[in-house]
Amino acid sequence: MRNNRAMHRIAVLALDDVVGLDLGTPAQVFGTARTGDLTPLYRVEVCTPGGRPIRSTAGFQVVPDHGLELLDSADTVIVPGIHDGPPLTDGTLDASVAAALRAAHDRGARIMSICTGAFVLAAAGLLDGRRATTHWAYADRFRRFHPHVDLDPDVLFVDGGDVLTSAGVAAGIDLCLHVIRTDHGSAVANRSARRCVVPPWREGGQSQYIERPVPRTAETGTAATREWARQRLQEPVALRELAAHARMSVRTFTRHFRSETGLSPAQWLLQQRTEHARLLLETTDLTVDQIARHAGFGTTAALRQHFHSRVGVAPTAYRRSFRRTPDPVASSRP
Repeated sequence: MRNNRAMHRIAVLALDDVVGLDLGTPAQVFGTARTGDLTPLYRVEVCTPGGRPIRSTAGFQVVPDHGLELLDSADTVIVPGIHDGPPLTDGTLDASVAAALRAAHDRGARIMSICTGAFVLAAAGLLDGRRATTHWAYADRFRRFHPHVDLDPDVLFVDGGDVLTSAGVAAGIDLCLHVIRTDHGSAVANRSARRCVVPPWREGGQSQYIERPVPRTAETGTAATREWARQRLQEPVALRELAAHARMSVRTFTRHFRSETGLSPAQWLLQQRTEHARLLLETTDLTVDQIARHAGFGTTAALRQHFHSRVGVAPTAYRRSFRRTPDPVASSRP
């Protein structure tokens, strides 16, 4: 967990044909990350090779404030997606850009990519032998260019510690929120998500393939039932109860639920309970046994099993690393 008080500097490296949404995502999401007294936690700046203007895919040019020298002092370097250029057409990268990325990584900077930005990291040699992801539509091309990368095109993002990659478009938002949560805890990340009006947490392993990306209306969809279930995480909630609340058959409810969320109802409930347990571990003095009950796991053993499986550490180890001082904005009640 990165928890120093100095403002964390993020360099966004934009190349020609940068995807407009990907370029704006880091500044928007990290710009909302603040302490309880509204002190900014990140400073986001944009650079290009030579500090020159570049084209975007959104019909405008980007005029940056910095050249590649920004990477020399950045704590995190983010490469947004591109829709054209050598990394996508033949798997190569300008030597100066590759050298700057490798130098930043070698001195300890965290390196991230959004969408097809993974092609840039791979061309720089930063993904060889690593698990990574990119937009599913570019998976076959990526494998042809970079056979030494363990590509997983089914997930939203991959956290490799010092190198992180995300899938296309909105998955970049998920990755940025994940990084904020890793750096500063769930309360800060959840507030950032609310400011950005996006879901506070979709785990990296969630599938890119969601059948219905735009939710159904409240009258015919499952949004109201999901909110109803969120208010009852501490209770056992059966599939039949969820379907009955939505006034659907179990089969119809399950089909609609998966098309709207990309998850089965059981997977979604486990995700919500894990996130609630994370927040309680960070912000309350409840015992692990109490948290297991409040989050709906029932027993400490069940909480430990599922928490370790999804987060990668035991609840007590997570609390030691992520326990934060009380935040006046975040609630300390379950």
